Parts: sequence; C-alpha cells; structure tokens
Amino acid sequence: MIRAVLFDLDNTLTDFMRMKSASIAAAVDGMVDMGLKLPADEARQRIFSIYEREGIEHQRVLDLFLKEVYGRVPPELLAAGIVHYRRARDSSLVTYPHVGLTLMELLRRGLRLAVLSDAPALQAWQRLHQLGLQHLFKPVITFDDTGERKPSPKPFLHALAQLGLPGEEVLMVGDWPERDMIGAQRVGMPTAFARYGDTFGTVESGADFDLDDILELLPILDRLNGTTR
Repeated sequence: MIRAVLFDLDNTLTDFMRMKSASIAAAVDGMVDMGLKLPADEARQRIFSIYEREGIEHQRVLDLFLKEVYGRVPPELLAAGIVHYRRARDSSLVTYPHVGLTLMELLRRGLRLAVLSDAPALQAWQRLHQLGLQHLFKPVITFDDTGERKPSPKPFLHALAQLGLPGEEVLMVGDWPERDMIGAQRVGMPTAFARYGDTFGTVESGADFDLDDILELLPILDRLNGTTR
C-alpha cells in the first residue's frame, strides 16, 4: 500500500534547467548591452562551465565569471546581469504540465506528499513559494537537513523518518536515475522515473515505472493500491 509520494523538485515538478538556461541567457544579454567584451555564446558557455565546476546552485556565478574575464568585478556589468537574471527567472520558473492537477488529486485520495531535494533549503523553499506549492508538501527535505546528497541513503532515510513510514509505503518520483532511483531503491522504496524531465537522454532508467507525463502517476497508484476508478 502506497501512503505517500516523495518528489524530487528540480526537473520533476519544475523545469529547472529551462529556467536556468533562460536566466543565464538574459543575464548575458544584459551584460553585453552594458559592454561585456565577449560574444554572448562564449559568455553563456563559460558561465555554465563554472556551474559544472562549482555546482548548479552556486549563488555568485556571475561574480566568478566577471572575475575570470576582467580580473575584477565591474559593478555595472554585475548589476545588469543580476537584474536581467532575476527577471527571466521569475517569468520562466513554472511547473510541468499537469503537476498541479496531479498533486491535488493525490491529496484528494488521502496520500501524503513530500519533497526530497539536493538543493539548499533556502533555494528549494523559494522555488516552492514561487510555484505556489509551499503548502502541499510535508516534509520538505533538502541538502541542509543531512549534509549529504542523493544517492546517499541518509536523505531518503531522513525523509522516511519524518513521514513515519517504511520504504515500501513511499513512492519516489525523480528525474535522475543514478541519484533518485538508485538512492530510493537502496532503502526499499518503489520508484517512478520522471522521463519528461530527463536531461541526460536516459534509455534505461532502472525504475519500477517510467512517466512520460506526471499524470500517469494516478493509474500507477491505483494499480499499486488495488483501487479502481
């Protein structure tokens, strides 16, 4: 019997990489308009290389980028980048199709909803508030809660302890097989791969179920719980 659904946040509930790409493109356009001495394509590539090195949640990526280019941080360029980044972020951070409908139906059926994210707590909560989802999930487990990232069992075990449920009663939904699926399976949780949010071109997810649309969760849970609708 599945009593709770544990969701990854980025690229599972919201198209995080679409938002990040749009935000960086806007930041670069703003800096080019203020005299950045690099072509826009090269600037975007260099910023994403910093993310690859420092982590996608790094909060001072534009400072590091400008320091690499100029040996200092020109304030007029940094200001342009920050303002344009924030404007694009606020307009491009949206949920995937059918997320709201699916979540409300899961709650209507009496299932508990939780989030397990590798993001820092502040950034995870900011995204949940911006998406209007802040009241739907309890608990919300982030990197700050355990200091370890998936697929370490520690975040999954912490989530299960907060839910007060055994692994076999909690379905994990995520977009990253090596982190979300493997980590959940290690603690006995059934898994559903959010193929609609996959950014790696995954062929074999190793999950119990693959989702082309989050709405497909509903018949899967009917089957797992032996209910008909």
